[in-house]
Order: sequence, then structure tokens, then C-alpha cells
Amino acid sequence: MSMPDFQMIFRPLLELASDGKEHSLSEAYEYIADHFKMTDEERTEMLPSGRQKMINNRVGWSRTYLAKALLMESPKRGVFVITQRGRDFLKEVSGDFKVKDLYRFDDFRRFHSYNQDGKAESSNAQPEEEDVVSSTTPEEDLESAYQSLHDSLSSDLLDQVLGCTPAFFEQLVVDLLVKMGYGGSRKEAGKATKISADGGIDGIINEDRLGLDSIYIQAKRWKDNVVGRPEIQKFAGALQGFRAKKGVFITTSSFSSEAWEYTRMIDSRIVLIDGQRLTELMIEHDVGVAQVITYSVKRIDADYFEES
Repeated sequence: MSMPDFQMIFRPLLELASDGKEHSLSEAYEYIADHFKMTDEERTEMLPSGRQKMINNRVGWSRTYLAKALLMESPKRGVFVITQRGRDFLKEVSGDFKVKDLYRFDDFRRFHSYNQDGKAESSNAQPEEEDVVSSTTPEEDLESAYQSLHDSLSSDLLDQVLGCTPAFFEQLVVDLLVKMGYGGSRKEAGKATKISADGGIDGIINEDRLGLDSIYIQAKRWKDNVVGRPEIQKFAGALQGFRAKKGVFITTSSFSSEAWEYTRMIDSRIVLIDGQRLTELMIEHDVGVAQVITYSVKRIDADYFEES
């Protein structure tokens, strides 16, 4: 079976608690994964942010929804138990149930039914089917929206880079490497890149502020041409001519599979950065982008409420 959505987890999670014992979330993660016969890959799949496992997030939100309907409660930190309402509900409802089925409880309606002004709707309001059948959790929706904005920015940023002059592109590469911690100051790094221009090397930048080692750079502002193995071989040969062991090949296009494979076969350490990775690094290190707004997502600080 594929990854269950958080509504599919409602019943098996409530059934886990039906023995009346206290259960931990970590126990619930394993139980739900086993119940749905999830593969190892599905068990380790992460949210887009990479900060939490997808299944753990969905189990957590399932527990939250069931708790808001007062079908289960948390007698102490990190555990949950079924309530009498939960026992009665399990007997009354056969098969799986969804968010719309929880609207029979006033407590849940007050939690879930809010209009865009942030005011609670009438306790008699019934949800539209399309409003409550989402297979994703609120946190997943937030991350998905963020990822869409991020992907759009990355695409627009690459178009901007492709439209700049070769000289500006070289300076962009310098700015990025300096922001990433290489080359010391921008002024020092800029000087370093101007001394080469021969032997197949576009630039040289210090690996650290003390200049204990150097990184040799090749930059190709290409739109459609795929960088193949021959280009990487030329760059590797140029590195040998300078007795260098480290190089970075940056392109606005992409690399062929043969090019990637070749970098794994040679002694020199050559890092390949394609257009997609280039824009990812630019966004991560704030090169060519500006922050518009920040949303701070907060959770309950359980430690604060611990009584000594």
C-alpha cells in the first residue's frame, strides 16, 4: 500500500488506543507503518523541508484531530489514551472515517471551522466535502506552497542569470563562492579570478581565508548545450597542468551522465554545479534574491509546562 494520508490513519490510531493503555507517538509511528505495510522507503520519506518524516507528521496530525474531537487525550507529555467518547465512536462508526465525520462534535467544529477572518463559524455549519477531504496535513500544505514559490523563484533566477553578460556571470560566481565562505573577502576573491584566463581555467579562489589551498574554477554560461565528458576531461587536464587537486565546474545548463561518471573515476576532486544547483545555492546564500516576508511557525514548548 502507498503512503496513507492522515485521515486514513484515524481509525487504526484510535484502534491502537482502544486497549485503554497509554501509548507513545514513537510507538504509533511503528504501528501505523506496520498496519499499512509501508516499505522502508516510505517509512523514511521526508517532508520537503527535510526536517521530519512524512509518516510521523501525518500520525501527529491524526492524533491532533482525534484529540480535538475529544476521542483521545494526553494524560501526560508524549503519550495518548482513548476517551470514553472514543470507545463509543469506534463502536458506532464502521470502517474508516474522515474529517467530515468529526463535525458531529461541537469541540471539533470550533477547532476546524474558521472562516478567512479568523472567526468561528456557526456550530451548526456543515463542511463542504471538498473542504475536508484533503489528503495532506496543514504542515504539508504550507511546505508545498513554499516549495512552489521556491521552484518558481529558481526558474526565474536562472532566466536572469542567462540574460546577464559573461563578465557579470563571472562576478556572480565570485559573489556566490564568497558567500559560501571561500576566497576571503569579495575584493580578494575578485582579484584572484582575474589572474588566470589561460590553460582551460576561468578562475582561482582560495579555499579558506588563509589561502592554505586553492580551488580552480571553470564557468560556462550555456543555455541549451549539455556539458559532456570531453569538457570535464579538458578541465581535469588543466588542473593537472597547475598541479591542482580541486576544481569546481559551474554551468547554467546541465551535465551529461558521462560527465558525472567521469568525475568519480579520476583522482582530482571536481565538483559539478548545474543550473538548478546554481540557483539553489544562490537562493540559500542570498545572492541575487531579497527576502520579502518571513512566517514563523511555532509549536507548544512542552518543557515550559513541566512542573518540577
